[in-house]
Amino acid sequence: MDLELRHLRIVRAVADAGSVSKAASQLGLAQPALTAQLKRIERVLGGTLFERDRHGARPTRLGELVLSRARVLLPAAQELQEEAVRFAAAPSPGFRIGATNGPVLGGLVHRLAAERAVSTYTSWSAHELTSMVELGRLDYVLTGACGDSGTPTGALVWETISLDPVFCLVGEDHPAAKEKEVELADLAGEQWAVTPGDGCFADCFATACARAGFTPGTIYETDVSTCAHLAQVGRAVVLCQATHQPAQGLSMVPLAGAPLRWRQLLGHHPTASEADWVVSQAKQAHTDAVRRSPVYHDWLVRNPGYGTAP
Repeated sequence: MDLELRHLRIVRAVADAGSVSKAASQLGLAQPALTAQLKRIERVLGGTLFERDRHGARPTRLGELVLSRARVLLPAAQELQEEAVRFAAAPSPGFRIGATNGPVLGGLVHRLAAERAVSTYTSWSAHELTSMVELGRLDYVLTGACGDSGTPTGALVWETISLDPVFCLVGEDHPAAKEKEVELADLAGEQWAVTPGDGCFADCFATACARAGFTPGTIYETDVSTCAHLAQVGRAVVLCQATHQPAQGLSMVPLAGAPLRWRQLLGHHPTASEADWVVSQAKQAHTDAVRRSPVYHDWLVRNPGYGTAP
């Protein structure tokens, strides 16, 4: 059994009432039931929380410690709940979008801002952004996942915006820079750089490398500009989305056979009234990003059966 907020409420009720019988009455429970729950809580916490005699119940040293935390955590949890309800109930003056790193956000903001006010929040953590939508602090979350992992579970509705191959960025002096595509196995001796995240991409990459017959070397997890610098100076090969626009001094090269794929996702509440329109704008923003990427466009011409649709 894990410790829950309801357990802390029981401990606080016993301490405030001064006895288990009074706390049971206040909580609307039978005394034997409350006593049994208190014993289970004590087993979870590793010791006795109250000294009980004919004069009532007094907290032990462990009980005092738990109570001090409970008196902080319980009001904070209540405040969070009330804040979430206010956010969820309040009319949104515009679109509040959270996003992880990706080339679609700019185009989506540009399209939505022509109709409504737009605010954005960026985080490397898709889990954080998803939680913010669930709590009503954001309206949409734009993120991604490994192409073969499907869509996340939970309370949100997830729409697939696109399914793209993963390419790599190398410096202009790299041997692969002038190639139409490169085998992943030909990069076995390279060091790698990726942007951070809390998805499964690291596992997918390791699996793809294993299928290609090697274990990847050093993997630098860092921000976009540092990844670009490492590629420019020949220190690492960078994994990137196919719609990425490479900076000066870099070349984007497709991986032969698309051993890695990336699924662009848009999450929203089931009750979001304009979700269909926002999804359509996100898909169009992705289409615009493909048009701006000659490398990806050429790759699609050579791989007509692949496409970018889910």
